[in-house]
Amino acid sequence: MARIVAILALPGVQLLDVSGPLDVFAQANAEAGRLVYDLRVIATRAGPVRSSSGVRLLPDAVAGSAESTGERIDTLLVAGAPDAATAQLPPRVREWLRTSAARSRRFGSVCTGAFALAASGLLNERRLTTHWAVVDALAQACPGVTIEADSLYVRDGKLRTAAGVTAGLDLALSLVEEDLGRELAMRVASQLVMFFKRPGGQLQFSRKGEPGPAGRSALQEVQRWVAANPAQRHRVSELAARVGLSPRHFARLFHSEVGVTPAAWVETVRVAAARNLLETASEAPKRVASRCGFANADTLRRAFIKHVGVTPAEYRRRFARENANAAPAR
Repeated sequence: MARIVAILALPGVQLLDVSGPLDVFAQANAEAGRLVYDLRVIATRAGPVRSSSGVRLLPDAVAGSAESTGERIDTLLVAGAPDAATAQLPPRVREWLRTSAARSRRFGSVCTGAFALAASGLLNERRLTTHWAVVDALAQACPGVTIEADSLYVRDGKLRTAAGVTAGLDLALSLVEEDLGRELAMRVASQLVMFFKRPGGQLQFSRKGEPGPAGRSALQEVQRWVAANPAQRHRVSELAARVGLSPRHFARLFHSEVGVTPAAWVETVRVAAARNLLETASEAPKRVASRCGFANADTLRRAFIKHVGVTPAEYRRRFARENANAAPAR
C-alpha cells in the first residue's frame, strides 16, 4: 500500500516549500516503478491556497475534514510562509496537527512551517532547524527547543525539519533514502539535478549577523570606523580612546548596548569584509586575510568556518561573481 505524504500548505505558503518535496517524492515513484508515495496537499480552510508568489494551489483536503482524517498519514510536513512567525492557526488546525502527528510515522516542517508545529505544541524539548533568518524568533516563541542553525535538515525521533525553502528538497531526499535506500535516492537526485548531499550548511547563505551600527551615537561612530578599516588592529584600548573612555568602561558599555564584546564584533566585521572580497575579487587567501585584519590565512579560515560554516575556498567557489577570476584559496 502506498504511503500517504501530506503537506499542510498555510495561507500565503511559499510555493517551493510544497512543490519541491512533492517533486522529490514523485520522482522516487518514477524511479521505483510503482506508487510508493501517495501525495496530498492539505489546506487550513476550504478553497484554493494562494501562495506568496500569487500562484494558487488546489488542495486535496482541508485540515480537520473527513478527507484529512480518514486515512493514516505516513509523513506529515508543514510548508512555510513568509508571515508564518506571526500567523495565527485556527484551533481546529492545531488540533488536527497534533492528532495527525501522533498517528503518523514521522512529521515535520519545511522552513518557517516550524512555527505551526510550535503553536501546536509539537516542538517542546525537541532538536530541529528552520530558516536562518527566523532562528531567534522561533527560539523566543518556543524556548524549550534546541535549534541547529547551520543544518539543512535535522532528524529527532519522529520529527524531521528542514531549513529555508530549497532545503525542503534535501529533507525529502533524505526521507526517500530512509525508505528506499541510497541507490534509488541518488537516482532521484541525478534526475532532479540536485546534490545528493549538499556541501556545507545554511549559514553560507546567511547574511544574518553581518554587523551594523548599534548603541549610542559615539559607539556607532566607532563601529563605522572599524567597518571602514577592518585591517587595523582595533584593540579595546584604541577603540576606547576614540570615544574618550577607559578601556574597561568602554568594553562594559559596548557589550551592554551592542550585545557582544568589542573583539567579537570586530571579528564579525572582518568576516563580512572577507566574504565581500571572496565574492568580488581574486586575491590569494593571504592577501584577503591581510586586507581584512586577520593575522594569516589560517586565522581567516578558522574564523570563516566559525561564522559561515564553510572554508573560504568553498565559499569562493560557490559565490564568486563571474567576472572575479578566483585564485586558489585554502
